[in-house]
Amino acid sequence: MNPDDWAALSDQDLLERRISSLGLTLEGTPIQPLIHQLYNELSGKGLAFHPPTHIGDEWFVPIGIPAIFVPFFLVHDRLRSLERSMMLEVEGETPEWFMKLMRHEAGHAYMYAYRLTRKKRWQQLFGQTSNEETPSFYRPRPFSRSYVMHLDDWYAQAHPDEDFAETFAIWLTPDFDWRKRYAGWKALHKLEYVDELMKSLAGKPATLMPKYRETEYNFLNVKLKTYYARKRKLFEEQYPGFYDVDLRQLFSAPTGIKASSYLRQRRRRLMNSVSQWTNEKKFRINKLMARLIDRSDELGLRVQNDDPQQDFRVASYITTLVMNYLFTGKFKRTK
Repeated sequence: MNPDDWAALSDQDLLERRISSLGLTLEGTPIQPLIHQLYNELSGKGLAFHPPTHIGDEWFVPIGIPAIFVPFFLVHDRLRSLERSMMLEVEGETPEWFMKLMRHEAGHAYMYAYRLTRKKRWQQLFGQTSNEETPSFYRPRPFSRSYVMHLDDWYAQAHPDEDFAETFAIWLTPDFDWRKRYAGWKALHKLEYVDELMKSLAGKPATLMPKYRETEYNFLNVKLKTYYARKRKLFEEQYPGFYDVDLRQLFSAPTGIKASSYLRQRRRRLMNSVSQWTNEKKFRINKLMARLIDRSDELGLRVQNDDPQQDFRVASYITTLVMNYLFTGKFKRTK
């Protein structure tokens, strides 16, 4: 089989292939120029270190290794299509989104390449780093001015390392007046420190560049079906039983169409709307909708289809559940 013959396979057949057998490479892909764009942005700031970029199973920089891994599904249109089919969206699929993620990961790479976390001022501004992974759930303060806002979900507040990576990404973004945008914010002190720190590193090679084997970190020696089974399970975890009292209150009409039919008709629109305003993954919201539909069916609930306020009430309810999940890791019953 030629390297790209797998692109013609059905989803079912493609899922049986090992990712490592697909012959994936960054060369000649649409994202290669974007990687070079990152390097040009770094050079434009006088920085000499260009983090090596590899294909992996997700967006990440290994702890202690100043190298960036980008998810395999971005390097081929057929894999993007499969990712969208399996997960409903493709993280980093647009050039703008890709570059935001690359600048963030470059911050992590620089942190390791120059051992920045050992600096006293770094620790004073960002906090004490550790080898612990960024937590899945944290309690952000949405209106805090101590942190920049780059990626979704107030990600700078998740961990000191993420705070630095987000600040670095804002600082690196071309044609962005961060002094004006963050004037009066405590986060401006962090940006000014990063500006001063990077100027001190201008033209200097990385001080730490340990040897590593790419295959030790790319985690691609699995079948696509195994990869997606793990990924979907991770996104499905911690879904509770749903709340009959809430559903009966939402869908209380004695006659009308089935509530489950109503939800199915509006499923994609509600999913897209809630995802837009909460920044939650569409896959999780879709699973949430599926359980609401199933439980509404089991309870035999009905709704008047001509109620103009019904869509608003349902979207508000789902948004409340999702925001509780984002802040606490649990879908709490509304009061």
